[in-house]
Amino acid sequence: MEYTGSCHCGKVRYTVAGEIGEVTECNCSICRRRGYLLWFVPRKQLHLQTPDSDLCSYTFNTHRIRHRFCPTCGSAPFGEGADSMGNVMAAVNVRCLEDVDLAGLKVRHFDGRNL
Repeated sequence: MEYTGSCHCGKVRYTVAGEIGEVTECNCSICRRRGYLLWFVPRKQLHLQTPDSDLCSYTFNTHRIRHRFCPTCGSAPFGEGADSMGNVMAAVNVRCLEDVDLAGLKVRHFDGRNL
């Protein structure tokens, strides 16, 4: 299945292919404050419809994850990083995807605060 996503103002647009099996709700400082529900996919499955230069990035702590956001509205539709095996991944904020029934998703809770 292919999903369409965007920031709030629509400046940042993308599609992502795959099946949402489960999403992760993390309690680390940024995920908790932003209210992320994250779906992890290989980065090649996420296709930007917006030039990369139209996005801003934020990193903190170990600086391994680039939290991408719209400089106009501040929405954070996805992040980029690598998994423990070095595979380049995207962490898609499913709250920014169109036509996803959030209440129907299986949510895995992750204790990122105490890593």
